Amino acid sequence: MTEYFAQYYLLLKSLHIMMSIAWMAGLFYLPRLFVYHTQTIAGTAEYNRFVVMEHKLLAIIMRPALIATWAFGLLNAWGMGYWLDLWFLAKIALAVPMTAVHILDEYWAIAFEREHNVHTERFFRVWNEMPTLLMIGIVLLAVYKPV
Repeated sequence: MTEYFAQYYLLLKSLHIMMSIAWMAGLFYLPRLFVYHTQTIAGTAEYNRFVVMEHKLLAIIMRPALIATWAFGLLNAWGMGYWLDLWFLAKIALAVPMTAVHILDEYWAIAFEREHNVHTERFFRVWNEMPTLLMIGIVLLAVYKPV
């Protein structure tokens, strides 16, 4: 770690954690909105309200938090020289599928907006657990940094 980077490490780490929390909140909440959205009729005011809620959640919270999480995390990894540490590579191996979960959520939000959702309420209830499973692995790797 360079002397220059050392003075910013804790700030960048804190920002990474805060952005991760915001991103995860969205990843937990959006599929729950999808569950309730499946219970509405396309074209109704209630259906359209969910479209707006999902869009705003993605645009205002989730996308910026996703980008910032990756940016602060990769910057810290570079500054600390974690690139070849196995725990870091394993964390990345879980962060990539977490990003895929986000991308699929975006795809399904668009499907709802276009009134082309093909998934059931049950599907979204089960899907809602995916970020939790990935998060458990990511947090354990980040905290314990196993060799």
